[in-house]
Amino acid sequence: MDLGDPQLYASRDRYAMWHDHATEDRIVWSPPGSSPSGFWSVFSHQACTAVLGPQAPFTSRYGMLIGFDADHPDRAGGEMIVAADGARHLRLREILGRFLSRSAVAALEPFVRKEVDHLLAEMRAVGVVDVARHIGPLLPAAVVCEVLGVPAGDRDHVMRLTDTAFASPGSESTAAASVEAHTEIFGYFGDQLALRDRSPGDDLISALLAEDDLTRDEVLVNCYNLLIGGNQTARHVIAGCFDAASRTPGLLDRIREDPTLVQTAAEEAIRWVSPGMHVLRVATADLTLCGQAIAAGDPVVAWLAAANRDPGVFAQPETFRPDRSPNRHLGFGHGPHVCLGARLARLEIAVVLRILAERAGAVHLAGDPLPTRSNLIQGYQSLPVEVRWSE
Repeated sequence: MDLGDPQLYASRDRYAMWHDHATEDRIVWSPPGSSPSGFWSVFSHQACTAVLGPQAPFTSRYGMLIGFDADHPDRAGGEMIVAADGARHLRLREILGRFLSRSAVAALEPFVRKEVDHLLAEMRAVGVVDVARHIGPLLPAAVVCEVLGVPAGDRDHVMRLTDTAFASPGSESTAAASVEAHTEIFGYFGDQLALRDRSPGDDLISALLAEDDLTRDEVLVNCYNLLIGGNQTARHVIAGCFDAASRTPGLLDRIREDPTLVQTAAEEAIRWVSPGMHVLRVATADLTLCGQAIAAGDPVVAWLAAANRDPGVFAQPETFRPDRSPNRHLGFGHGPHVCLGARLARLEIAVVLRILAERAGAVHLAGDPLPTRSNLIQGYQSLPVEVRWSE
């Protein structure tokens, strides 16, 4: 079985597969197909943390997605933060981290709340809304564009490009459009760099350009990475908050009555949706993993979405439990490459849950959810809901 085949993830059958693999701590080989050389996969919480841990004999410098390996590296390897190791990775985290620090994210809360206020007001005026298309994508796009310094008038254009770049594969035309969209994103940021050359601002793009030890290509690929990372994951958790509210009786009432619950509920939403399905690493030494000999140079995929429903770690993993504690999910990864934008995503999700609980009594599905069909992004293509608003 080629576990990189997106068709495997077009239905909820994947949960049963992941449950069995995680429970039995399996390691599975996928022959060449979605990856030119094939790859190993691990699924349990323990195995995934072992692959991603700070002392693990693995590297991300060849790329971090299915399809990359030592013989077929990511062209951005060593330059983009998610595909760099060692001193270069630490330096990129230091620079980008200034704009995603605790204080920087806290300063964005009024902006996030204003955006959520606006989105929910529009939602209330319309009635039935597909939150996967008209709520989930808009908030992360606005926030990441604010951090990058992308003009508000360009947000819709940038969001359309990211949607096309990561559209579920279905035809040659879709694949061609995806490649073109990726190219257009790089072209857009190239134009933004040229604008900052002439007129620097106080945004992240200007800050990256001001660093003498960053090449122009490094600035470009890390702007791209932040845009994609900020846009293509949190949006599905935000949509998932509405899905969870529709499936979890009294969820909004509980958050409204006990506002401290919003933080644990946000963590549970991240675990329950698990939008980032996998990350890939390449072994740097011979080792044994889950009883299997792994050779140096072998690619290994950690299925984070499977680890986040490992029944050995999470009781009733299929159930959304807003008070789940502890919640050692891997929704933001683990180890030195843990997601740098985690604070920002947590803020967005918590504000959505808080304001939704303040203004709504219940959420009801108005149609069947349509999942993404991807081996990378788990979430919703469509999620129509109807909200019973409070008076």
